[in-house]
Amino acid sequence: MTRIAVIGLGIMGLPMAKNLVAAGHDVVGFNRSPEKAQTLAEAGGTAADSVADAVKGAEAIITMVPDSPDVRAVVEGDDGVFANADNGALWIDASTIRPDIAGELADAARNAGLRPLDAPVSGGEQGAVDGVLSIMVGGENADFEAAKDVLDVVGSTIVHVGPSGSGQTVKAANQLIVAGNIELLAEAVVFLEAYGVDTDAALKVLGGGLAGSKVLDQKGQKMLDRNFDPGFRLALHNKDMGIVTAAAREAGVTIPLGGLVAQLVSALVARGDGGLDHSGLFKLAQDLSGTDQK
Repeated sequence: MTRIAVIGLGIMGLPMAKNLVAAGHDVVGFNRSPEKAQTLAEAGGTAADSVADAVKGAEAIITMVPDSPDVRAVVEGDDGVFANADNGALWIDASTIRPDIAGELADAARNAGLRPLDAPVSGGEQGAVDGVLSIMVGGENADFEAAKDVLDVVGSTIVHVGPSGSGQTVKAANQLIVAGNIELLAEAVVFLEAYGVDTDAALKVLGGGLAGSKVLDQKGQKMLDRNFDPGFRLALHNKDMGIVTAAAREAGVTIPLGGLVAQLVSALVARGDGGLDHSGLFKLAQDLSGTDQK
């Protein structure tokens, strides 16, 4: 049994923490909204009143918060992770943030005596619930090996991709691919419906060929049902597309399709749809085609 602190108990963090409890670990959780920590306590974990209380005595600390400033907020300062964690503790940041910030915070963590890993995840809420997330990990190989027993509980595909910041770089590429796939799936469904095709049958056969993907499997039915309850919110994908477009520009890489999809995601957020699942790109595809909402 390992004592693990989980900071951030949202759509992804809470099911990850519950899976760690179910695996027999001693899990202490903190969330800015206390009711989420109480939900963890009801599942067998422990609710902490602060970041400092959560991390004291923890052998591994997982942070899962929305953006770069949020990570800074929970790790820096007198009440933060760096000031209160035990020397030698693993710090696993599962958030999706800028690669340069991940590298900077990793250096600060090492100076504080911690072992940092940037370990963003992919797989959405259902992947977190099922414990089958894909985890791309940046950091020292020895620290990666030390964290495997924890990561194996929450993920099924766990790969060390390079030094600190590399996990976030790979996650940016993941979000680029996912956004493009969702947009093309949305356009395909609008196209199929315009011709009166049996869309259930169409997605079934498309899923069995080269067009098949996890995006089609997980998001196709949501589009057909017009169910955009968030598994991963458009507002967060908008943030992620900002990360990848900025990083691409810094590297001198051109991503024309990615840039277009980033603008489409941004347009949905600007009109107030940021709380929808990212499959909500379908709504904009419909609007642009002038098709009726079901």
